Amino acid sequence: MDFTIVRPDAVRAINQRWLLKFWRRHQGVAGIPPWQAIESENLIRVSDNVSFLDVTGEGEIKRFQVRQHGAHIAKVYGAPDCRGRFLDDIIPRERHPTGLMPYYRAYSTGQPVYTVCDVKDKDGRLILFERLILPFGGGGRDVERILASFEFICEDGAYDATALINLQHGASTLRLCALIEPQAAA
Repeated sequence: MDFTIVRPDAVRAINQRWLLKFWRRHQGVAGIPPWQAIESENLIRVSDNVSFLDVTGEGEIKRFQVRQHGAHIAKVYGAPDCRGRFLDDIIPRERHPTGLMPYYRAYSTGQPVYTVCDVKDKDGRLILFERLILPFGGGGRDVERILASFEFICEDGAYDATALINLQHGASTLRLCALIEPQAAA
């Protein structure tokens, strides 16, 4: 999977821009914000559209375990409670390349990743699925947790989010798969 590099202003959703600025403000010397910064922040305004994940596994084999999904994300995945489950078990196997690779890239680089892809609801309405993936550490240089923010935009305005991820067949059509430019002013 090819990742381009984009400026922070490529991120379109206001809440995702706010999260990216928050992430950059807390980067510090290690370059990866500590997870404690996000725990102390009031994220109520974005909580329905975010997923918190722990990076688990030994050596080079890493998995992403859901710590918490917002209510809208649970509806999109068609599962009311994904806590404790792994992303590679939740995301259908045929979508692992486009679904999981951005998480691995955020983990391996310690940089934010932004993707935009096309999905369709049960009535065939085209929806832009925008995802911002932000890596966090425990105070060092290793990524220990991930925050993923999701935005869904439909030109028709309304769409049915129920089990949206499970309605897709095959790999998602990516419009953009990018690392956010390092050390750029957000």
